[in-house]
This record gives sequence, structure tokens and C-alpha cells, in this order.
Amino acid sequence: MISDPSFFHRDCLELAPALLGKYLCRVQPDGSVRRLRIIETEAYRGEEDSACHAHKGRTRRTEVMYGESGTLYVYLCYGIHWLLNIVSGEVDEPQAVLIRACMDARGPGRLTRALGITGEYNGRSLLDCGDLWLEDSESAVVYTTAPRVGIGYASAEDQALPWRFILKE
Repeated sequence: MISDPSFFHRDCLELAPALLGKYLCRVQPDGSVRRLRIIETEAYRGEEDSACHAHKGRTRRTEVMYGESGTLYVYLCYGIHWLLNIVSGEVDEPQAVLIRACMDARGPGRLTRALGITGEYNGRSLLDCGDLWLEDSESAVVYTTAPRVGIGYASAEDQALPWRFILKE
């Protein structure tokens, strides 16, 4: 289990690739543990990033992004899919990394559904969440970058940033 706060306490552009290859683990209702290997992440970097939810400042929805690194930011997208993000960086400097895909659960909505993650997890810390945690992997990690997707509302410059990190399998 990754329980060192310093793992999360770094810029989102460092945390996003560092999450690749790790296992997102959750205790299932029957007591078994489901482990999904993270294969794709996206970084969202503060109020200056027009793709970031905190771009327009603090709101009730984005308040969690201004908190401690390792905190979960879980929100509902299109009124159907819960999306899982991990807060990074300094307090009061909103940054987060979207877990975009895992092996066997490709797509941010599919992975939250596979693990049973809902808005109830918003604001919880991965350091002491109990039934949800990250585990290291011994596998070597090689990745590529690409522009983020699904952010048509952002400026052209921010849309083009290669802040999506994809594990090469």
C-alpha cells in the first residue's frame, strides 16, 4: 500500500506518470479485493489551466482540489459517470490527476463502475480511505504522452498540452 504522503505531494505533471502501473485496489461487497492496474492518467493544473475545474476559482464543487495531496476528487460527469481524481501539489494550489483508464476497465466511468466508486468517496484521503488504496507494481513503466481528451471547453493551447500519460503495454 502506498501510505507515504510525499508520493502524492508533488506537481500533477509528476504524479500523473508516477501513477502509471500502480494498482488501484478496492474491497468489494463480498470481502474480496479487486485490483486494477492504472494505464492512463491526465493532469489538470490549477486556475491557469482552462481545462481544470478550478479554472474559475474556488466553488463548492472544486473546494476539495484546494486541499491536501492524496485527497480524492470524485465528481459526476454528464449526470451518469463518476470520475476519480487524486489531488496533488500544495494546499490552496488546485491540481489533480484523473485516473482515465485501468487494465480491464478502459475509460474513467468504466473504472469507477468496476470498483464501485461513487461521490461518497469525494474528499476522502487515499492515505486512510480503508476500502480503497494504491499498491505499487514491480513492473517497469514505459509511457507516452498525448493531448488530453474531452475538454472542448478549454483554450486551444490547453487542449494541445501533452498532459495525458499512457502506459505502453
